[in-house]
Amino acid sequence: MHDNDSSAHMIDCDAAATMIEPLTELVLRAGEAILAVNRCAMTIEGKADGSPVTEADLAADQIIARGLRELAPDIPVLSEERTGSARPPYRGSFFLIDPLDGTKEFVAGRAEFTVNLALVTEGTPLLGIVGAPAMGLIWRGIVGRGAERMRLAGGRLGVLEPIHTRPMPRHGEPWVAAVSRSHGDRASEAFIARRPNAVREQLGSAVKFGRLAEGSVDLYPRLAPTSEWDVAAGHAVVTAAGGRITAPDGGVLKYGQGRDGGFIVPGFIAWGDPSAADAH
Repeated sequence: MHDNDSSAHMIDCDAAATMIEPLTELVLRAGEAILAVNRCAMTIEGKADGSPVTEADLAADQIIARGLRELAPDIPVLSEERTGSARPPYRGSFFLIDPLDGTKEFVAGRAEFTVNLALVTEGTPLLGIVGAPAMGLIWRGIVGRGAERMRLAGGRLGVLEPIHTRPMPRHGEPWVAAVSRSHGDRASEAFIARRPNAVREQLGSAVKFGRLAEGSVDLYPRLAPTSEWDVAAGHAVVTAAGGRITAPDGGVLKYGQGRDGGFIVPGFIAWGDPSAADAH
């Protein structure tokens, strides 16, 4: 970990734009390392919170950590796999990483797991990259600069496609809500049930943010606590794509503060159409 007390290391949109290509390459390489692990023979251990960690999580984390040290040695890094040495609050800019989001999906043999990389400035996600290696997709964006989806071809980055969230459904049309395959909760279900003719699309990991950003679904509520590294990259991608993410009460989410000794988002609602958040 780096010194996180100095605000001298501040990354803005222009600086983020110069970094997005090498950062995307890091996410790609981390995804390749995950895919190289034999899921049938890998070791699976339990963390203190009961969630699983595998050698794939650790391999991806090592690649990202090494790459960030070379690319941006002065920017602090907060990774899910190295929280023991974290020293909040994080000021200025810092990287927020989940080397393998959706470990349960990965262990179960499904394709809906992701590598999440966010660059957070003054508590707000500025740049986000969500790679889904088994699906051959990467979603990425810089807030204020737009978002795009990339298809992977032969282990390399393929064609870039600009993406945008879609307008909220018109009167009588169904709302399509992304819901967690492994982490459902009653409050989120009740929230979705209040949308007219709600349709639920079960998805794993941060793939839900990608589908929202590309305009495949209308909203993604999670009204139960989750970790910042599960949310930050998708937060940036959705915002860059024209959407909006709020706290359950409509307030602003802040990252890296380390409240109560942890890095927990108490809940959030991700909207494809920002005006839907205002109407809520």
